[in-house]
Amino acid sequence: MTILCVRFQLPPMYEAALPQLLGLLEEFTPVVEALPPDGALADLRGAERYFGRDAVELASVIRVRSLALYGVDCVTGAGPGPMLARMALRDARPGLTRAVPEGEVREFLAEKPVAALPGVGTATARTLCEYGLDTLGRVAAAPLSTLQRLVGAKAGRELSEKAGGVDRGRVVPNGVSRSLATERPFTRDELDPGRHRRALLSAAGELGSRLRAVDKVCRTLTLTVRYADRSATTRSRTLKEPTAHSAALTRTAYDMYEALGLQRARVRSVALRAEGLAPAEQASHQLTFDPVDEKVRRIEEVADRARAKFGPRAVMPGSLAA
Repeated sequence: MTILCVRFQLPPMYEAALPQLLGLLEEFTPVVEALPPDGALADLRGAERYFGRDAVELASVIRVRSLALYGVDCVTGAGPGPMLARMALRDARPGLTRAVPEGEVREFLAEKPVAALPGVGTATARTLCEYGLDTLGRVAAAPLSTLQRLVGAKAGRELSEKAGGVDRGRVVPNGVSRSLATERPFTRDELDPGRHRRALLSAAGELGSRLRAVDKVCRTLTLTVRYADRSATTRSRTLKEPTAHSAALTRTAYDMYEALGLQRARVRSVALRAEGLAPAEQASHQLTFDPVDEKVRRIEEVADRARAKFGPRAVMPGSLAA
């Protein structure tokens, strides 16, 4: 168990603390990959040898320091590779690291639903379940040729390997400065699509105002929907043009949400991430001659000036794009 997947229990709209928490992890290893808005992967192979402790013991030290220095608790999954550490994290609880030893990988995966495997989307899971391959144990036992006929040659081989516990991923050190994110948790598992959309509206409004505040535009928008069973679906879309316009971000978020085809899904939270940030002065805007669009942009400018003068709550994010 050399890889940790840590999710810090940050309050909503408190992503600014993530770089400091990443610095805490970097005191143990330089190989840290940020997973905004609130997580990270850490490769502890060198740290285990250096400190003479295994990954689970180091995870306990990290949690204590996070609480003592920043008042932030965390949950942690540990495994032989990044994929397994991520999956272990879903079963973790504060104060108790969920560890998957190398010799118990197949047993850990066997009874999990196919949708729990990273990279398996709703359509792929539905196809596999139609043929009785509803658990990772059954997928691992299926002939490779069968899986390739169902999902394609390359995807079938990757699916077979992952279901069998082969984790070829690695931790890639990165930073969080080229992206911004926000999350909207629900007070209870939410079934109402209307509430899902209102949460996306608010999140897109906040992202737009934050981008404009730092004179940035984004090229890609990523939507993450977390469900009651702690699984999640993530989709990304490249924008037609780099933008910080809240209305454009909202439309893209709605399109990605609708494409998921959720039917009575119990949603725990929705999150949006603006990626591929670039200076706003380097971006071009295609004129539409749409008076409504131009009016919304002027209102955004006024709202931004009000926030700058009276604080971020002077105008609630998302309220102008409705």
